[in-house]
Amino acid sequence: MTDDQLDEDFEVEETVVRSDEAPQYGVGPFSIREVAIAGVWLVAFVVSFFSISVGRFESVWTSAILWILAIAVPTVAVFLIALRRLSPQGIRRVGSLGIDQFASVAFSVAAVVWLQLIWETVEFAIETGAWARSWVIWVEGVLMLAGVVLTVFAPLIPVLCEDFRGRPEVPAHRSARPIRPVSPRPARAPRTSEADASDISPYAPAPDVPSPYASSDAPAPAEPTADTSAFAPAHSRDTFERVAEPSSTVEPAAEPARHQAFWALVPEERDVVDEIGIPVFRIGPSAWALVIEDRGEAFVVRHEDGRIGYLHDVSDVTRG
Repeated sequence: MTDDQLDEDFEVEETVVRSDEAPQYGVGPFSIREVAIAGVWLVAFVVSFFSISVGRFESVWTSAILWILAIAVPTVAVFLIALRRLSPQGIRRVGSLGIDQFASVAFSVAAVVWLQLIWETVEFAIETGAWARSWVIWVEGVLMLAGVVLTVFAPLIPVLCEDFRGRPEVPAHRSARPIRPVSPRPARAPRTSEADASDISPYAPAPDVPSPYASSDAPAPAEPTADTSAFAPAHSRDTFERVAEPSSTVEPAAEPARHQAFWALVPEERDVVDEIGIPVFRIGPSAWALVIEDRGEAFVVRHEDGRIGYLHDVSDVTRG
């Protein structure tokens, strides 16, 4: 797959229904699947206030923290589904999970909790012949399994799968993107000891090669050189400036900036989104946009008012 194809995968499209998809009808602003999920949750929420024990009153709300996974988490999921329809620009993710993904996890966990209670009740009845828990656990177990069907298996059911057709494509969360390949760390170069390195002089001759200028005779004393300043005019003696010898040390060149900002112009209107995919502002062909960092598959763009976002569609961008 080429880079252009990868860029097309991250293209942010307008939030409109595709023309080739039939319109979706529901109840008010909610789809049929969302209404069914709300109905299942409402019955389960009311039944949760009844006692799950036979001998004494003990609802799921009074059983330590059992209520959190049994009914509270599905309640949060249903409220997020309703909030998504009533406020499209509100909460759209729970961590790295979308609203539908979070609802699938919530009802699946709740179903496992109620099935665990049913399993313990049946096991206790087989051993003792008495039922320790009431009908509530059976009703809640069936309702949570219905919630799993409406969330996890909804894309496979013909009537419910219409809720997932024609949805606009948005960039995936960074936790849901393909992982990066891990490169092996390069091996370190062998290091010499400091004592050996200090004994080596760059001007010393090789130990086994005799110096061509070496002599067995003692060097003769150098003849004293004549003082040339004695022949110079009196008015010019000791008036020459000493010139500093050029240094042989080369100063290292300044390292280039890691992230060089530049101006970019896109051929059409494109959305600049934040880290979780929510559009922050738009850029178009009528004005240049300031890119403060090039990350390969995305640009970090700064708006005139100081807002910063990510442009994932970097195809056909003109650099200025």
